Amino acid sequence: MLELLLCASLTVLPDYLLRRRLQGKRWGREITFFSMWYELRYGITACLILTVGLITLIFYYHPSTTNVTLYFRTVSILPDATGRVVEIHARNNAVVQAGEPIFTFDDEDERARLEAARQRLAEAEAALSVADSRLAAAAAQEAQAAAALRQAEDDLARALELQARNSPAITEQEVERRQSLVDVRRGALEAAAAQRAATEAEVRTLLPARVAAAEAAVDEAQVMLDRTVVRAGVTGRLEQFSLQIGDIVNPMFRTGGVLVPVESGRRRAQAGFDQLAASIVRPGTLAEMSCASKPFTIIPMVVVEVQDVIAAGQFRPTDRLIDASAMGPQGSITAYMEPLWEGGLEGVPPGSRCVANAYTTTHDRLDEPGLSTAGWVYLHVVETVGVVHAAMLRLQTLRYPITSLVLGGH
Repeated sequence: MLELLLCASLTVLPDYLLRRRLQGKRWGREITFFSMWYELRYGITACLILTVGLITLIFYYHPSTTNVTLYFRTVSILPDATGRVVEIHARNNAVVQAGEPIFTFDDEDERARLEAARQRLAEAEAALSVADSRLAAAAAQEAQAAAALRQAEDDLARALELQARNSPAITEQEVERRQSLVDVRRGALEAAAAQRAATEAEVRTLLPARVAAAEAAVDEAQVMLDRTVVRAGVTGRLEQFSLQIGDIVNPMFRTGGVLVPVESGRRRAQAGFDQLAASIVRPGTLAEMSCASKPFTIIPMVVVEVQDVIAAGQFRPTDRLIDASAMGPQGSITAYMEPLWEGGLEGVPPGSRCVANAYTTTHDRLDEPGLSTAGWVYLHVVETVGVVHAAMLRLQTLRYPITSLVLGGH
């Protein structure tokens, strides 16, 4: 309507004044409701053409959208396992800090597993101490076997020396006996050495591995016990939290509630512009936003990021080929906007539905060398018609409470 009135003031009004001043035709006589379509045909035709062109110019270079939302995420309060609630630490709508307990499960089984794991750890540590003692005993036995072998070898050496001298004090049977004793003592030494090696391997490898496994079992049991206390993963507000003592919470079928992070949805707004605005809406584009949750307020915004894909084109691979004609409605360009000034989104709850305008700025292009006069005028026109769109946004902002509360019956 604003565009039509503006164009009519430049086309229909001059045509009427020309008829009135130069031709003497007056409204209500020569110019009536039935004859004005002929008398003012030039002005009306020019008005229609200019209105269509102006609307196209405004909405192309200064796109608008009613699909603006402050999206926020929620965190489901889910335990790692099914359990019965025995204690509740927080209440609904309370703000909980990250790591703060929310509710506790029955932990009798977990405590029993932890105690059993600790007993196995103590047993493994005791076995390691006993093995250390056995290693010392095995080392002593090896030393004793080595000493006995040396003594037998010395006795054999003396007997062989006497036999070489043809001494009647030693016989062949005595030499063989002493040789057999040396072999027996050498075998005993090898057995003692093997026993010491086996005990040493047990002390250095097997039993420490058992101790480590027992410690890991204790840690695992402690983790399972800690999981019986469900804590907040992020700082946020509890919503739909209505657990009672004795309730059973299942991570597959029943959650404990919803946690809304305090910072989620309070810094950015997501706007879906028509695909025609893909070349206009870019990072750094200035915009304005008006939200129903904060009436009579225009919030200056700036586009900080534009999603480089259109959600309507996504697909999931299946065993059927995708028909392009069955893709559904045309998607939009998703732009992420932040307030131009600090605290611009204060008072706008996350999830609010808003409307927004984006504005094309041509200041930089006006300083380009070699710009023609026609181009200079065109760029000024593009910059100027944004005022019309800004005025429309302000009229919508003023009109919305009336249409919603009075005319809408809300």
